[in-house]
Amino acid sequence: MRFSGLLTKMETQYGTPIQYYLHLGEDVIDMNQLLGNKIRVKFDYCQCIECGKKKEIFAMGFCKNCYFTSPHAGGWIVRPELSTAHLGKADRDLEVEALAQLQPHIVYLANSGGLKVGVTRLSQLPTRWIDQGAEYTIRLAETENRYQAGLIEVALKQHMADKTNYRKMLKENVPYSDLVEKKDEMLSFVPQDLSCYIEQDNQVLHLEYPIREYPSKVNSVTLKKVPEFEGTLIGIKGQYLMFDNNFVFNIRGHEGFVVDLMV
Repeated sequence: MRFSGLLTKMETQYGTPIQYYLHLGEDVIDMNQLLGNKIRVKFDYCQCIECGKKKEIFAMGFCKNCYFTSPHAGGWIVRPELSTAHLGKADRDLEVEALAQLQPHIVYLANSGGLKVGVTRLSQLPTRWIDQGAEYTIRLAETENRYQAGLIEVALKQHMADKTNYRKMLKENVPYSDLVEKKDEMLSFVPQDLSCYIEQDNQVLHLEYPIREYPSKVNSVTLKKVPEFEGTLIGIKGQYLMFDNNFVFNIRGHEGFVVDLMV
């Protein structure tokens, strides 16, 4: 089978295990069904996910111009505390930013190869946790907007990581952490004026991924350096495909790349 098209992040569906779908051209590929199959990926060209032009990808699937002008690539996406829509102030496009920022957000703790704090829209759960390859998660606070959640995250990341270590995440032995205990510890660092948003529910969500085996080491493949590679698919976690030859391939990190995928 041969599929061709523009890479965008895999669609996921919560289940045991998580179900993954890759949209490529006119096709929707059930990635879980490809476990145990040899897959070849060949890079063709780059195409900006915003303007659609054949241009070099600068970051996040955007060409350089779109990355610095599109409201879908503003700094507030990575740094929620930079959000300004609650003030009626635009960064690039107030209408777009208000839709994303002025809705309930969750501050959470996750174990994804190590403990981290993060922020996401309530409507994005559990998708955000799955994309990060989290195995266990707990909600710490639910705020009215993105800015408030960002302030809580800024306070907490003085005491714990806010980034996923993908190499640790893709290893089998993820260190266990008691998220309820860690949440209790972190609550003392929540700014007093935002403590009203603390989530009382201490339910821990466990996420299981379609993995037959883990790579013995992690060798990340970048299509710019290795334009064609192949291997037998042995697992999927986060937005990574894992292969029997220790290659791991970050689908989301290659948004904007047009590829041929052969099974």
